[in-house]
Amino acid sequence: MTQLCFQDYYPEALAHCYGCGRLNEHGHQIKSYWDGDESVCHFMPKSYHIAVPGYVYGGLLASLIDCHGTGTAAAALYKAAKEADPHAEPNTRTLTASLHVDYHKPTPLGIELEVRGKVKHLGGRKVVIEEWIIANGVVTVRGEVVAVQVPESMLDELLKGK
Repeated sequence: MTQLCFQDYYPEALAHCYGCGRLNEHGHQIKSYWDGDESVCHFMPKSYHIAVPGYVYGGLLASLIDCHGTGTAAAALYKAAKEADPHAEPNTRTLTASLHVDYHKPTPLGIELEVRGKVKHLGGRKVVIEEWIIANGVVTVRGEVVAVQVPESMLDELLKGK
């Protein structure tokens, strides 16, 4: 049996993101999972995700932090809602409110990257996720995403197809 990733649970109307949307055939389609208290995503950059020869473009790295962070936030909200009420089917899709990325070392191209995240704060509709990208066992990027739950009015509008 194949384990579903966080992004597989997004409703179709909210599954088109360039970074994590399973319905965006041109996007990265990242897939995030729980690994204990941390979340994990593996991503293999393509040869055209280049900054300078041999190294990954920083915008891609920021995108991985962003989308893995919002996926982790959505999963954390879902987990918290289910613990509070096992019968609930909560709106847990999140959007980026803030993105911070620090590049510590150049990230080599041609190897699979591991993106890890951890919930730093969860309160109300807001979740703060701390993250890091690992290349060949070395942390090359650290970041933080503040994610907020999609407003019900926006969700209703999108789900109705307006």
